[in-house]
Amino acid sequence: MEKIVVTGIGAISALGLNTDELWDGLISGKSGVKRITRIPIDKHDTTIAAEVDDAFEAVASKYWKKRQLSATTKATRMGLAAAGEAIEDCGADFSTLNGKRIAIIFGVSDNSYEDSELDIKPNMTLKRMPSAIPAMLAMKHGIQGATFNVSTACASSGYAVALGKQLIQSGVYDMVITGGLSNTVSNVVISGFNQVLAMSVDSDPAKTPRPFTKNRDGFIMGEGSGCIIIESEKHAKARGARIRCELAGASMTCEAYNMTAPKTDGEGMVESMECALSDAGMSPDEIGYINAHGTSTSLNDLYETMAIKKVFGKRAYDIPVSSIKAAIGHTLAAGGALEGIACIKAIETGILPPTIHYSEPDPELDLNYIPNEAIKKDIKAAVSNSFGFGGNNSTLIFKKYE
Repeated sequence: MEKIVVTGIGAISALGLNTDELWDGLISGKSGVKRITRIPIDKHDTTIAAEVDDAFEAVASKYWKKRQLSATTKATRMGLAAAGEAIEDCGADFSTLNGKRIAIIFGVSDNSYEDSELDIKPNMTLKRMPSAIPAMLAMKHGIQGATFNVSTACASSGYAVALGKQLIQSGVYDMVITGGLSNTVSNVVISGFNQVLAMSVDSDPAKTPRPFTKNRDGFIMGEGSGCIIIESEKHAKARGARIRCELAGASMTCEAYNMTAPKTDGEGMVESMECALSDAGMSPDEIGYINAHGTSTSLNDLYETMAIKKVFGKRAYDIPVSSIKAAIGHTLAAGGALEGIACIKAIETGILPPTIHYSEPDPELDLNYIPNEAIKKDIKAAVSNSFGFGGNNSTLIFKKYE
């Protein structure tokens, strides 16, 4: 079967306004978490988040006209900014490509107004369109293939990438622009996740969130967007594209178990990783790094650790594992794309990002979680896990291109 390759990446996050700033922040151990400024916090138990600085608006303006952006929400503009970088990075001249053989899929869990936008009446219908990003990208670049959203909670952009891979392998498309977005610091979102006791109530951004530690107490919301452009190897080579790596494997599964809790002992997580390895035709021995879902909740971190042990056996203790949610927060629908980009950069650079805020180890969690400082290690392949509410799971496997 023909290889699926990655040719473009773009990112907006609390650590920076492009992929390089995200990556430099991750490997230097920086945190994008700070006291919430987007909304009043006096009525919330959680008072910190990984917000995206409004300076990102200048990035969106680089690729889009002011009038076009005025008909979008802040969440959509984040997605358009990340997609603009990825398209520029991939170097495609769309006027020379067959637009009918290109698709766009974005993961979205909630693309509604943030609090400050509620009273802005113009363009209300357009602003509420979850499919605004695929539609706008299609019109700008003459893309006439399928353009749609997928919404599977925190696995949304993982699903988007996996679906893109399947569409290319089916022979219907040559290229798919995939990604996801998250604009989560609103009263409704913060209150909602506090109600299900999923978020940390620690107010110190210097030590929160803290995945895989004994004293972890939940995740912190993160804003941002990520975009990953994938193509068939044949199509990428024909247009002279730079190939960053191979998207070797991908899975989409549902645990059919519980709306908010993972399946006992990580059984669903095991299936997600095993399905992705099978899709890649790879052995667990070939994996050199795992970018964990790592939410910093008691059950996720325990069950994901158990799942990694079951899939990788004794070798699990030798594989570096980290959660970049400690640095950029839990970006929900954008997580699969942003964390996938971290895997792509790890393969390219031979540097593995750390799990910052790692303090007191949990005796039940005994893997190599890359505590606090990045490590240098050349790897052949990396796993990225995204596990969402509703039991939606996705695992992506990126591999050095040969």
